[in-house]
Order: sequence, then structure tokens, then C-alpha cells
Amino acid sequence: MSYTQACRLSLFFILINFSIGLSEAHVNDIQLAVEQQVDAPVSEYLVSEKLDGVRGYWDGTQLFTRSGRLISTPPWFTRGFPDYALDGELWMGRETFEQMSSLIRSKHPNQELWREVKFMVFDLPTHSQVFAERYAIARRELAASSSYLSVIEQKHFASVQALDTWFSHVIEQGGEGLMLHHNQSLYLSGRNKDVIKLKPLYDAEARVIAHQEGQGKFDGMLGALVVETPSGIRFKLGTGFSMSERRHPPEIGSMVTYQYSGLTQKGTPRFASFLRIRFKE
Repeated sequence: MSYTQACRLSLFFILINFSIGLSEAHVNDIQLAVEQQVDAPVSEYLVSEKLDGVRGYWDGTQLFTRSGRLISTPPWFTRGFPDYALDGELWMGRETFEQMSSLIRSKHPNQELWREVKFMVFDLPTHSQVFAERYAIARRELAASSSYLSVIEQKHFASVQALDTWFSHVIEQGGEGLMLHHNQSLYLSGRNKDVIKLKPLYDAEARVIAHQEGQGKFDGMLGALVVETPSGIRFKLGTGFSMSERRHPPEIGSMVTYQYSGLTQKGTPRFASFLRIRFKE
């Protein structure tokens, strides 16, 4: 899928984690995601691969999750980290989200697995410079500070065609997508229209094998479809329905089209959403 095609399907603002200058994250202080088309030339953005890891916030002394929970790491992992805030991603490589997520939930750090992790820095929340300058500072100051700390590489593209080529390459290599960050953007609390997430969306079909009743506002209506792919993978579709479709859901045995963003390691569609019933021609 090309950059241009993906833009039509999915251009969302990145959710950048955590509060600025605090030891814990607070929902009101984080940089929030919104839907927005790119409104500046591609050449004005710095572009990085979107990493499928777990967001982390280093407050200068400790490492926290996006929700503000302290992450239990081996003492040696954060040795050499700076005394100012870092916003980034705890990452073990492409297609390792499940392992990374499991690791940070553990109360007792697995020393061997933590040696496979890097904290990939994408921003400096408490620095007041524009993004291009913050990136230069991060590269200069963090390059040799720790073997477990790395600054995410930012690329510059002069044209949509050049960006399109790299986007396709990243997806073919198992990457999740790209991040476009305007080079003059400040790190803002709340919504920032200058940080854009670019991910491919795919369409596929599955057969309805069961209905699950809804709860709350969907009481007495469809809550989710249980569907099965042609390869035999079963999963639930719980979003994308109109109220009319929840009152009159696709029949069991019918084929439906859904949209999703890549696959989990188990082969289950990620962020799957109902699109429509497939009608026979």
C-alpha cells in the first residue's frame, strides 16, 4: 500500500504519552491524538518508523507507563539515562509487542529479557525548542549515554514519492507504519496537529458464526459478531456498526467485510472494525 493510499484510509495524530516534568503521567497533560490531513509540504516533516512497542516516560529518575504506573526495570537498565524527561518507546524489535507488554507487567524484572530492550527516544518533553532542534539535542546528548537508550532516527523527504517508497519498504519489512513530525512543532500538552501517524489499513472477509448480545446502551442489541476467517482464525468484531445494524445484525453464516491494521503474532487481525455485509453478485 502506498503513502497516498494510506493517507486516504488512516492519518491520525499520535498519542504522545505522559505529563511534562512530573514523576507520573496525568491524562490532562499528555499530547492527544486527533484525525487530521497533512496540511504542510512533506519536506517540512521529519519522519520516523512507528515502533510497535510500549510507551514509556522517563521523568529524570524513574520510568513510567503511559498511565503513570512505575515500570520495574533492573537497576542497570536506566543507568546513564539523563536527569531530564524523555518520551519514547520500550522496544524489542518488530513484531514483539506481546513480549514487551508482558515484560513491563512483571513485578520481578526478567534480567535476560531486559537486555533485549531499548528505550527508543522520540522527544524531549521539557525542552522548549522546536522539534528539529530537540531532535538534534537528543542525538548529541544521548548518543553514547547508555547502550539501552537510543534516539529514533528521523528522516527527511523532499517529495511524496520518496516518502511513498520508504513507507512501502517499512511495511514490507514488518513495520507498523510511519510518524510524521513537523520540524517547527513545539511539544504541547493537549492536541497537536503537527504530529501525524501513518498506518496502512487492510480489508478482508470473514464468516459470521455467532452473535454476542450487547450491554449498557447496546442492551437488547448486537454487542459483537464472532467471525471466522477462511484460514480458520476466530475473533470478535465489536465496532463499526450503526444502530440499525446492531438492531438487525448480519445473519449467522453470512460473509462480512472488515477493516484492520496488521496482524498480531497469533495471526489475529489488529483493531478490526466492521465495514459492511458482503452481498452476492
